[in-house]
Amino acid sequence: MRILILGSGGREHALAWKLQQSPLCRQLFIAPGNGGTGACGINVPIGVNDFATLEAFAKEQAIDLIVVGPEDPLVNGVYDYFTQRGFAVIGPSAQAARLEGSKAFAKKFMQRHSIPTAAYAEFTAETYEQGLEYISAHSLPIVLKADGLAAGKGVVICETHGEAKLVFADMLLNGQFGEAGARVVVEQFLSGIEISVFALTDGHSYQIIGHAKDYKRIGVGDTGPNTGGMGCVSPVPFATPAFMQKVEERIIRPTIAGLKSEGLVYNGFVFFGLISVQGEPFVIEYNCRMGDPETEVVMPRLKTDLLDLLVHTNGGTLASATVEIDERAAATVMAVSGGYPGTYAKGKPVTLPEITDADVLVFHAGTGIDHVSGALVTNGGRVITATAFGHTIQEAAHKSTRAVENIHFEGKYFRPDIGYEFH
Repeated sequence: MRILILGSGGREHALAWKLQQSPLCRQLFIAPGNGGTGACGINVPIGVNDFATLEAFAKEQAIDLIVVGPEDPLVNGVYDYFTQRGFAVIGPSAQAARLEGSKAFAKKFMQRHSIPTAAYAEFTAETYEQGLEYISAHSLPIVLKADGLAAGKGVVICETHGEAKLVFADMLLNGQFGEAGARVVVEQFLSGIEISVFALTDGHSYQIIGHAKDYKRIGVGDTGPNTGGMGCVSPVPFATPAFMQKVEERIIRPTIAGLKSEGLVYNGFVFFGLISVQGEPFVIEYNCRMGDPETEVVMPRLKTDLLDLLVHTNGGTLASATVEIDERAAATVMAVSGGYPGTYAKGKPVTLPEITDADVLVFHAGTGIDHVSGALVTNGGRVITATAFGHTIQEAAHKSTRAVENIHFEGKYFRPDIGYEFH
């Protein structure tokens, strides 16, 4: 098969690394790719939302399957665009992608299908005053979410009513997140431990392909502002068979059944962002694609041929597939540019160590190739991540941390405590 992956991050590098291992994969392209994905296939300098140029390329190369990495093109209708033109696409339709593209849509969907989630209310600029009253009467802390896509930065947890009102005004009146913040969801704060569960669905059945715990905060001990993710561990120790049974019965099955009953076409990855509150799972959010950096631990632990699973997904035969997951632990530690998640420089030369341990993998996230020197350089906030296997989370995290210590670029920063609470 001839495969085209859309995206340029660590998620796409991990997907490319996994897909090119399949005996079914004859040729792999990544658009636009990064400084590492070229080792797995051919990078193509086309943006993920440039549907017309991507279509011309896909026709020219006789692409058999398009695998969409990031959320933007999915919300923008990439599935509909390409399937209407005869291509097979892994991802949801634009209507189904509203599960990620609109927090308000997702909350209403969960209410309709009795899926456990935090209590909430939604407001726009027209209902601003009612929103202030609602916030004043709300218990603390309060969670405020920009309704639309805000690159992982549209969620704020406020410890005081005054702070919540300022954030509310910033989002609705001052346009902090642009169109994404034209509607704001005010939500009950749930106290617990977060976990991300990943499934594939063909719209009728599903297969769970892994789970992980992401570390969003920039600082040691989960302090400081949120990022796109500083690292990840898998498996999550509290995700026992009993807990995962609750997740399936109360969340995954009703979600897939809800999509089907509402006629929402969904043919790809579902990311269930969950929180365990005293052992009971609640949905924090849905994402309509794989997570980053979760993919960098989920794909290495997935022993099953991913491309074979995607063929089953596209063919509507996912129920007959089997999934095998490596019993070892995996951890990934992200090296980021100095200043991230604020302003940061690009174009810094990157030096990689020679990896001799088969249990250590390096995935590029924000890297590029300098057009003049041909050198590997930084090209984003999250630059590169090292994933390692271990018999325990502690061992895996130690090995991935050691690997990141040996990656060098000016201003490099990483969290040395990924998986700290499981040591």
